[in-house]
Amino acid sequence: MNIDKTILDEANLKKLNELNNPYVLEVVEKYVNICRPMKATVITDSKEDIDYVKELALKNKEESRLAIEGHTVHFDGYYDQARDKANTKVLVSKGMKLSKVINTGDRDEGLREVHELMEGIMEGKEVLIRFFCLGPLDSRFSISALQLTDSAYVAHSEDILYRTGYEQFKKLNGMSEFFYFVHSAGKLDERGNSINVDKRRIYMDLEQDRVFTVNNQYAGNSLGLKKLALRLAISKAHKEDWLCEHMFIMGAKPEGKNRITYFTGAYPSACGKTSTAMIPGQTIVGDDIAYIKPGKDGKAYAVNIEQGIFGIITDVNPVDDPVIYKTLITPRELIFSNVIVKDDAPYWLNMGKELPDEGRNYSGEWKLGNKDKDGNEIKHAHKNARYTIRISELDNADPKADDAQGVAIEGFIYGGRDSDTCVPVYQSLGWSQGVFIGACLESETTAATLGKEGVRKLSPMANMDFLTVPLGTYIQNHLKFGEDLDKEPLVFATNYFLKEEGKFLNEKVDKKVWLIWMEGRVHKEYEAIETPIGYIPKYGDIKALFKQIFDRDYTKEDYEKQFSIRVEKWLDKMDRIEEIYKAEEEIPDVFHNHLEQQRKRLEEAKEKFGKEEISPFDFE
Repeated sequence: MNIDKTILDEANLKKLNELNNPYVLEVVEKYVNICRPMKATVITDSKEDIDYVKELALKNKEESRLAIEGHTVHFDGYYDQARDKANTKVLVSKGMKLSKVINTGDRDEGLREVHELMEGIMEGKEVLIRFFCLGPLDSRFSISALQLTDSAYVAHSEDILYRTGYEQFKKLNGMSEFFYFVHSAGKLDERGNSINVDKRRIYMDLEQDRVFTVNNQYAGNSLGLKKLALRLAISKAHKEDWLCEHMFIMGAKPEGKNRITYFTGAYPSACGKTSTAMIPGQTIVGDDIAYIKPGKDGKAYAVNIEQGIFGIITDVNPVDDPVIYKTLITPRELIFSNVIVKDDAPYWLNMGKELPDEGRNYSGEWKLGNKDKDGNEIKHAHKNARYTIRISELDNADPKADDAQGVAIEGFIYGGRDSDTCVPVYQSLGWSQGVFIGACLESETTAATLGKEGVRKLSPMANMDFLTVPLGTYIQNHLKFGEDLDKEPLVFATNYFLKEEGKFLNEKVDKKVWLIWMEGRVHKEYEAIETPIGYIPKYGDIKALFKQIFDRDYTKEDYEKQFSIRVEKWLDKMDRIEEIYKAEEEIPDVFHNHLEQQRKRLEEAKEKFGKEEISPFDFE
């Protein structure tokens, strides 16, 4: 290899050569010579190598130890606290079409720009050459991933979040079937944070299955294997007839029944994704990204591409999130980021205990009343503060979380957020209408976040931000996937945010009832009521479940308020959806047919019953 031996020594070169993969050598040689680090270290799957990364993160002061054994904290720069959508681009060649909402850039120009930014960007630093596996090891779902990064924090995070893949790379038998990612935090300030955030770039090159990300540290921008690899995998899934989805995978376990039923679920931000995946008494396989493929038995099977959780810590408290909270306050390997630290203890927003008036946070040394250069008051901790843990550390980790075969998926759940339209839970009339429901998924803003309540944002399958194929193609892929199965999953929708006179009609915990009803529908244990939008639960079944699960009475009045079909609101939604999809090209006819059919069913029901809000009892 044409790399200076003072940078890549014989021992590390030997590790590379043992992979017997010329494509790996080519990538490493090219980007080590462009980025010009002081030292290149190859990390295998060995405990010694993994421990080296953890210690390097501490040595470089990218992380620091906390009082509880195994816990560390990392701080991103003040202006590097979230995904940078403006500078995250899919690089496209001439003639390549994507949906208009996807941020794209010219491939030739983008590659030229990012390679110029990478020239010498690692000078004086050590580059870690990492090997991971997306999905379980030795699985038909597995995708190998090569990572070059000059951040030990990024490398340590990936050790927690992903399965090590050095040995997996050997099984490629010299083929180029892998994703690769090059990351540099760039020049650092005295706190160890990226200086040139104005030159932050996150570029994805679909043609060569690679990502370049520079001048950043926040994991959503720097950890190539997460949302950046999601985009590469969506493109790959399209070519190979499977689904790559922004979905959790969980197991539902009804009390008194010796079975577990697996669901996937897609929820836009702040619509209940994590709280659904963590419903007490159920199991979790994964909380974020799923690969879904047909099995030999004609069913859909899914795996979690990750083995860990990079979760938002704001609002995690012992009452609403007992499993996660317990994990966060007991010894284990765990990274906090962008919280506040006082006396080597971490604190975060809405954690259920009093926060200190001073400490160390993402702005540096902090005390109550501190303001940034723009005059904005700096909060104790960032609202996007995070925790990074392994799923195996959770008490509710599913025993099949690492199963190479995946788990058989019996139901898809799409969860939106609206205050005045959708019922708490319903089932689609069939697979294709279920795809339509997912494609119409909306999230409603709240006054607390944007100052204007009730603005609905379309988020098809909660995956719109990450699509690397046209929206119409993506919807068609979903339709075909179900059609090719012998037993397609049932499709459900949830809405936990229905209100009346400003008050929620449901309690937070009620979602467990909706889940167990869905699980029972999979096993044909409950009948349902057909309505213009789909199948809704019968009152008697929901009443019995509330009694069984919570020992709580569920009144007819509650049921009627929650499950009435608000015809005018639904018709308004159909109009909104139609208007948005008019701007998209090549949307399948099936989608438009479902939109018209649902509109017709709603109008016929309005005419039949002579009212705009129809009681569920009217449909029985």
